[in-house]
Amino acid sequence: MQNQNTKLANWWHTLENGKILCTLCPRYCEIGEGQPGFCYIRQNLGGKLYSLGYGKPTGFAIDPVEKKPLFHFYPGTNILSFGTAGCNLGCKFCQNWSISKAKLDETQSVSALPEEVIMLAKKYSVPSIAFTYNDPTIFGEYVIDIAEIARSEGIKTVMVTAGYIDKDARKEIYKNIDAANVDLKGFTERFYFKLTSSHLSNVLDTLIWLKDETDVWFEITTLLIPDENDSLDEIKLESEWILENLGDSVPLHFTAFHPDFRMKDKYPTPESTLIAAREIAIKSGIKYCYTGNVHNAKGQATYCHSCNTTLIKRDWHTVLSNKIIEGKCYKCGANLEGVFS
Repeated sequence: MQNQNTKLANWWHTLENGKILCTLCPRYCEIGEGQPGFCYIRQNLGGKLYSLGYGKPTGFAIDPVEKKPLFHFYPGTNILSFGTAGCNLGCKFCQNWSISKAKLDETQSVSALPEEVIMLAKKYSVPSIAFTYNDPTIFGEYVIDIAEIARSEGIKTVMVTAGYIDKDARKEIYKNIDAANVDLKGFTERFYFKLTSSHLSNVLDTLIWLKDETDVWFEITTLLIPDENDSLDEIKLESEWILENLGDSVPLHFTAFHPDFRMKDKYPTPESTLIAAREIAIKSGIKYCYTGNVHNAKGQATYCHSCNTTLIKRDWHTVLSNKIIEGKCYKCGANLEGVFS
C-alpha cells in the first residue's frame, strides 16, 4: 500500500517478461509485482517502481563534518545528517547494519519532505546537509529534490556513499551536490565480490567521473579490515591508482574496523596498520592522508604539503585550531586543495 510520501521512482523500465528493471545502480534488479529490489526500498507496485524511502528518513543528527569524514570541506562546521532504511550493497562488515539492512517497516522512520529538511537545517543554522548512514544512492529522488532547494538557499549538500551507481543516474543525482566522501572499500575484485556483493570497477569509474566531469569536492575512505584488505601491497596499489587517476590532492582516509554484523569473528584494526597505510600513501605522493576511528593526533592533523607546517589540529572530530587563511598556508602561502570558506 502506498503512503502519502510514496514517490514514483526514476531510472527504470518494464521488461518483456513483465518485471521492472531498475537502472539506478549496477545491480540492475529485475523486480516482480509486489517485490522490492535488493535495497529493500524500491518496490514494484502495480507495474510501476516506487521509491518507498522518499520523505522517510530514520532520524536526524547534527554531526561535525569531520565525522563523514570530510577534512577539507568547511572544517570545524556542523552538518545535518540523515539516511533511510536499506542499502544497495551487501557488506558483511557494515557498521550501520541496523539501518542499512532494515526494511522500511523495521525502522522508526519519521516523515520529512524536502522543504522540511531545509527548514530543519535553517533551524539549527548548519551550513550543510549530509545524506549518510546508509547509501543515499538508493533514495536518489529524495536527494535530487533536497539538493535543488538547498542550492537555491545557499545550503551545501554532501553524499556519503559507496559510489555504486549507474552512469546515467549519477549525472542527475549529483547535479546539485557540493561534496562527497566515497568509500573505496578495498582494492581487489575478490574483496568487493566476497564481502560487499558488488564490483570494484564500477566504484573506480565513479571516482574518475567525479574527478574529471564534476565540480564535486570529494574525499576517499578505506576501512581497513585485518587479513581482508589491509596488506601493504594492496594499500600501495590503491595509493598508486589514486595518484595516477585522481591526482595527488584527493584526501584519503584509512579507518579502523571494529567487529560487527557478520564479521564479529574478526579483531579490530590495530593502530599500527593505519599508521603504516598512511605512510605508504604519503610516500606514494598523496598530499593528504588521515587515520580514523583511532585517537591519533598526527594522523588527524592537516599539514601544509609544501612546508609541512601543522595547519589544522584535531582531537577526534573536534577542530582545535585552524591556521588556513583563504585556502592558503598561513606560513608559506601555499595553496591547499579543498573548500575552506
